[in-house]
Amino acid sequence: MALVLAGWAALCYGVADFCGGFAARRSALLPVLVLSQAAGTLVAVMAALALGQGVCSRADLGWGFLAGVTGSLGLFLLYGGLARSIVAIVSPASAMVAALLPVLFGLLLGERPPAPAVAGAALCFPAILLLTWDGDRSTRGGPAARTALGYGLLAGLGFGCFFITLSRTHAQAGAWPLVAARAASLTAFAGALLVSRQPFRISRADLPPALASGAADMGANVLFLLAAHGGMLSLVSVIASLYPAPTVLLAGIFMHQRVPPIRLAGLALALTGVALISLR
Repeated sequence: MALVLAGWAALCYGVADFCGGFAARRSALLPVLVLSQAAGTLVAVMAALALGQGVCSRADLGWGFLAGVTGSLGLFLLYGGLARSIVAIVSPASAMVAALLPVLFGLLLGERPPAPAVAGAALCFPAILLLTWDGDRSTRGGPAARTALGYGLLAGLGFGCFFITLSRTHAQAGAWPLVAARAASLTAFAGALLVSRQPFRISRADLPPALASGAADMGANVLFLLAAHGGMLSLVSVIASLYPAPTVLLAGIFMHQRVPPIRLAGLALALTGVALISLR
C-alpha cells in the first residue's frame, strides 16, 4: 500500500510542477508561489481534520516546520534554475539528489530492502535522467552548465531534506506536520515578496493553474507522508521522485510538446523499476 501511495504522490507532484510552471510563464514567480502555498495550506488543514485529531507533539510540528523550510528552498532554487539556466541539467540533477539522499538516510537507519526492490530502485535513477533529457549538445559543459548543475544539486538537496524531515514525524500526528510545513513555506515566500516589493499580481488565466499547483503539491505531500509512515523511506522516496514522468506526459498532451523516444524509454524504465520494487 505504501508503494501505491508513493506512486500517486509522484503523479500529484508531477501535476503540481506542470501547473506551477504553466502559471509562471506569464505571471511573476513569487506571487504564483504565494498563491499556490496558500491553496496548499487550506488543503493541509482539510487533510489534518479528515485524518482525525491524532497526537501531534511539538517535535512533530518542529519536523514539519523544518520540512517546510527545506522544501520551500528547494522549490525556489528549482524554479530559479529553470528560469535562469539550463532546464535539461537543473531538472534531472534535482530529481536525482531528491531520490538519492533519502535512500542513503534510510540505509543508515538500517533499512534493508529485498534484492528485487534494490534492482528496481537502481533502474529508477537512470529513468529519472532519461525522463528529463533533451539531447541538446549545446548545453553540455561551460559556466552555464556548471551554474545549472549547482541550481539542480541545491534544489535536490532541499527536496531530499524535505522527504527526510517529513518522514521523522509520527503517524499519530496525522497531517498536522504538513500544516506547520505550509505555514513555514507560505511565510517564507510572502516575506520574500514583501522584501522584493513586487506587486501581488497574477493574470486571471493563471489563477486556476496556480491554485491547482498548490493543491496538487499538498495532496502529494499527504500521500508521501502516509507512504513514508507505512513503508521504507529508501523505496517510497525513489518512487515519489519519479515526478518528471507525469510532467513530461502532461506537457505533451496540453502543450503539444513532442515526447522524444529517449523520454519514452525513461518512462518504460521507470515502470519496470516500480514493478520490481513492488515485488514481494
